Amino acid sequence: MGKGKKGGKRMNKRQVIEALTSLFQSQPNVELSFKQIFKTLHFDTHPLRMLAIEVMEEMAWDDFLSKTSATSYKLNLKGQVQEGVFRRKANGKNSFIPDDGGKPVFVAERNSMFALDGDRVKVSFNARRAHHIKEAMVTEILERKRDTFVGQLKVERDFAFLVTDNNLVLDIMVPKKKLKGGKTGDKAVVKITHWPGRDSKNIVGEVVDVLGKKGDNTVEMHAILAQYGLPYRYPKNVEEAAEKIPMEITDADWVGREDFRDVCTFTIDPVDAKDYDDALSIRSLGKGLWEVGVHIADVSHYVKEGSIIDKEAQKRATSVYLVDRTIPMLPERLCNYICSLRPDEEKLCYSVVFDMDENADVKRWRLVHTVIRSNRRFAYEEVQKILEDNGVVDGTGQPAPKAPKEGYKGELANELVTLDRLAKRLREDRFKNGSVRFEREELHFDVDETGKPTRCYFKVSKDANKLIEEFMLLANRTVAESVGRVKKGVKAKTLPYRVHDAPDPTKLENLREVIAKFGYKLKTAGTKGAISKSLNDLMTACEGRKEQNLIQTVALRAMMKARYSVHNIGHYGLAFDYYTHFTSPIRRYPDTMVHRLLTRYQQGGRSANKEHYEELCEHSSDMEQTAANAERDSIKYKMVEFMADKIGNVYPAHISGIQSYGIYCEIDENHCEGMVPLHDLDDDYYEFDERNYCLVGRRRHHKYQLGDPVTIKVARANIEKRQLDFTLED
Repeated sequence: MGKGKKGGKRMNKRQVIEALTSLFQSQPNVELSFKQIFKTLHFDTHPLRMLAIEVMEEMAWDDFLSKTSATSYKLNLKGQVQEGVFRRKANGKNSFIPDDGGKPVFVAERNSMFALDGDRVKVSFNARRAHHIKEAMVTEILERKRDTFVGQLKVERDFAFLVTDNNLVLDIMVPKKKLKGGKTGDKAVVKITHWPGRDSKNIVGEVVDVLGKKGDNTVEMHAILAQYGLPYRYPKNVEEAAEKIPMEITDADWVGREDFRDVCTFTIDPVDAKDYDDALSIRSLGKGLWEVGVHIADVSHYVKEGSIIDKEAQKRATSVYLVDRTIPMLPERLCNYICSLRPDEEKLCYSVVFDMDENADVKRWRLVHTVIRSNRRFAYEEVQKILEDNGVVDGTGQPAPKAPKEGYKGELANELVTLDRLAKRLREDRFKNGSVRFEREELHFDVDETGKPTRCYFKVSKDANKLIEEFMLLANRTVAESVGRVKKGVKAKTLPYRVHDAPDPTKLENLREVIAKFGYKLKTAGTKGAISKSLNDLMTACEGRKEQNLIQTVALRAMMKARYSVHNIGHYGLAFDYYTHFTSPIRRYPDTMVHRLLTRYQQGGRSANKEHYEELCEHSSDMEQTAANAERDSIKYKMVEFMADKIGNVYPAHISGIQSYGIYCEIDENHCEGMVPLHDLDDDYYEFDERNYCLVGRRRHHKYQLGDPVTIKVARANIEKRQLDFTLED
């Protein structure tokens, strides 16, 4: 075979195909880069390398190879029939996501078998047509993702049907005798009783709940919850079980507990919170040592494994926080009263107690069941004011200056300032050890008594928030290490961990290419610590610059999602080898699982069943994501409602997202986000550059880039579709 050396024998296309085929078949499971391929096959000349790249593109088109990155391929070992998840789009561009995480494949509506969004399906791939994208055909629906849907009823003379809110499902026929009193215009929840088949293409269902008239605030919030299959009311039998739990602490409850009632203790929470699941205590031990207690509501004492309350909490897995309400994981009697660490009430806790020096180095620690009595319930804003009144400047990372002779001013100021000082040392050490610095703002609304939004703003994490955060992180990490870190040769006992994988290498490389255009550098290879330090340097360097939003967005997309698992891989973002969730059992089920297992192991119990707890971890991760989606939809709804009376107003904004169908813009004044549809950009034909997050005009080359400042006019506010449309005024 010719080797393609400079001045040597040339190779034709057939020979290149044979050489590449032989190479990939000899290494079927290996991902090969251009550099490796050229070196192995001695493709040394530029024309030969260009021919090889062209051939590999064709081989990928014919599904002989799989393109794993812009510059690498591997042999395609997948069959023509695969299983995965169906994703339905309102615009008809449906797709199939293979189980192995491969690239999405287009599914035309005629080939969908009426599969709905999230259904597990089996597909076969269509024969590839020249100059056409790869297509798949659904051949079997393996598992329906859901069988209940929410929408608006339309009742005609002879029949009725439900028009779903997200337009991702065909209208559902409802027999008139199955309407449950629903009328035209009512929001309702419908359960499917008949799926489309050979005998009928109609979806048929029955009303299980009439939510009420569209536009009513509670109805719309319940509709969002129902859309995601989340509960919007508590089962009566579970609430009745909670009512039977006594609030008083008995002598039996004291057994094995330490008494912390006389130690200075307080909670710090959002001003509107009712479920206080963590408290801090502090007292001086002398000789520069401080005892800091992280006290967590002892939910597992009241919620027994396998009980009716536990089964409901396990199913919910998390509390859901919509804009104007909380849908709790536990019945109100437990989450807001019995378990909540309310001031001046004796409460049962599970506590991590640290003895630490002025450098926040932990000298000793213990995990104990306790009884506490909170002295004060603080809101974050109150603590922030006390810190600032004593010389703390938010955002600098510097603690308060040395106290004057009369001490710091403000209620419990000495304790708060000391905790702030220790928290700042913990935070400094965490970032030195490689923790990634991502500080994203959270959108919040002020609403009136009817739920109507009156103000829209970003809430920024300040020193008071960070004080709590650092001690919660320390407690979570410490208890995780106590179980997971074992001697060599010893098998660690089962524990649900909060794990976070390293960033996607391909997306990290894409970030490096994007930021290079702005003159920034980023390490994408090396140790975890080196990469995270480089990411932190980048976040600091771009702060306050025009490109900050773009860089933060692309960087966040490179990061993996944190999840729960009994298989520990560490937490990349925090740079912790062991990390779990221990500090919020009132609102997160994994924390309750962790409490039970820690108690079991303290009492000498055997390791729990790993497979069982992994299933619970997967369910909790799924429910966490579902709750986040519902919260995001409630924000969208309130955003559109807030802007509904501002049609025609003009605002300064910036581009917050770029898609092939339009530009997302965020108003600088109130942070509401809307879209400028692509068809409104009529001065040129714009093409979507996905790699560089921009739209580029074909003729005039005008570019719309993520982060660019623009001026927008509010054009339309469709509350039903939760859609806000802008036009550009520039």
